[in-house]
Amino acid sequence: MKRGLLNQPEAKKPSPSMSTTAMNSNIPVAPPPSKMTGPNEKKALKPTITKKSYAQASKANILLSIEDVIWVKKAFPTLSADEVGKMLKAKNSGGGMKKPKINMTTREQSRREVIIPMTKANAELIVNSAHIYISNVNKCLKNSKSDTFADFIRFNVNGIIIMTNKPASSLDLSTIEKYLKNVQNVNPDSIKSPCLPKSKSYMKIVGPPYSSELGVMTPDIIEGVLKDSHLFKDTILALKPHIIKASPKSVVWVDIWDSQSSSCAKNIINRRFTIGRFIATIHGTNMNPGVPQCKNCWKWGHSTLSCRSHISRCAKCYGAHDTEHHREKVWCCMKNKKVNHVATKVGEPCPHVFKCINCKGDYQADSYSCPYWCNHFNRDWYSRKQQELFRK
Repeated sequence: MKRGLLNQPEAKKPSPSMSTTAMNSNIPVAPPPSKMTGPNEKKALKPTITKKSYAQASKANILLSIEDVIWVKKAFPTLSADEVGKMLKAKNSGGGMKKPKINMTTREQSRREVIIPMTKANAELIVNSAHIYISNVNKCLKNSKSDTFADFIRFNVNGIIIMTNKPASSLDLSTIEKYLKNVQNVNPDSIKSPCLPKSKSYMKIVGPPYSSELGVMTPDIIEGVLKDSHLFKDTILALKPHIIKASPKSVVWVDIWDSQSSSCAKNIINRRFTIGRFIATIHGTNMNPGVPQCKNCWKWGHSTLSCRSHISRCAKCYGAHDTEHHREKVWCCMKNKKVNHVATKVGEPCPHVFKCINCKGDYQADSYSCPYWCNHFNRDWYSRKQQELFRK
């Protein structure tokens, strides 16, 4: 060897971590990171795991109680406090499944509206001079020492509606009725008692027999049983009960007038009463009013508030008048001196045959014998019926 090569430093052997590809190629290899030390260096903090005590685990969830924690700890002594808390939380929460809420009450008009049924002629007379009547109504309410005031009057299908600043009391309603019946050029007999709008609650009664000693259970029998029961003492039925056979018993669907907070329905839900020798249970059900029938034109498929007809029809003869004025407007019931026709006496049935506008049956449009009424809970039947009429 030459002497000059002896003085050169020997080349370092490659470390075993260095790849053979880097050794054979000219690509520079980054040196390993050096450990920096100094005053500015921050040491990495190891995460500390804090264990909860059993008292802390029970306080973490208000649903847990000390008795439950002790019971689980005795049954599973190897579980930690966190595991006990998770087990009890899953048990009390029902596995995260919430019970579905039942919407059994409709939300009708505001309780600040006073509904006053009257004839269309009287309603138009009052609405045309609404500013005068509003001023007089407020004077009468002020004289009765009431803090309720009327804001405006608007026309309704069955009369007028007076909007107030707060729900009117029974004294306010009687004050408004007394004033309107003393107004000039207004027929006081055609003005009915003012009332507040009410919501409707839907319930079902499970357990009544479908047939008894008196025969097949009818809506009139169910209605009589409900009136005799102390549970329905303060409730008013909105419609006739609807009975569905669930052999050998039945399910009765009942609609009642209620407030928006369902105060009447809450007092009787999950209560039991007897029908003969059977025990029936009252349950709340979702809002399923079925196919509505308009009380203005007496057709099915829309409510009275959404009716587009500007003329009230009679349910008996389908004339352009209210049903209650049938005897006064129909020629065969009213008195006619020209042909010596005597008016039908009060309490006697009408001499002519009624005609249903929906099914063309020999009864009035709101009869319970109408197929539309018998199937108004069956929307599929109503859809098929409408398709048949459309094809014709």
